[in-house]
Amino acid sequence: MCDGGPILFVQDRTGYLGKRFRLFKFRTMVVNAEELKKSLQAQNIHGDSSPDFKLRDDPRVTRIGGFLRRTSLDELPNLFNVVRGEMALVGPRPTSFDAGTYSMRHLPRLAVRPGLTGLWQTSGRANIGFDQRSDLDISYIRRMSFIFDLSLIARTIKAIRKGDGAM
Repeated sequence: MCDGGPILFVQDRTGYLGKRFRLFKFRTMVVNAEELKKSLQAQNIHGDSSPDFKLRDDPRVTRIGGFLRRTSLDELPNLFNVVRGEMALVGPRPTSFDAGTYSMRHLPRLAVRPGLTGLWQTSGRANIGFDQRSDLDISYIRRMSFIFDLSLIARTIKAIRKGDGAM
């Protein structure tokens, strides 16, 4: 990145059975993005009741970061997590917040390893809230199979090309 900060962003995420692990991504935001988060809370598109934090036109995203996000290239270092066995290619995306934040209805999504992509990435990506994403994740878990995973990978590539829901 041009701002002198690290290229990789490392963050604790919640995975299989609620276990926390270090997720690797290409950094897409300014170095002090976490400190700026509190001052931007009122603009959270998911509201105050959701554990998610998303902004439209997030001012913390760098120019290069915007490209990486639109193309999902920022997720490539997640392959290191797949190799380490912390993630799968397909499954629910790991959350940045602890499993203690989950309500009972969200817990079933922790029954499988998190993935690089999943059903919600092909059904709205960043445009849907955590409850809806959890419902899609649980639907995926009920239907998971090798063939379904292949179809989701193909649908993910199509969604990335369209740029649908990328933030």
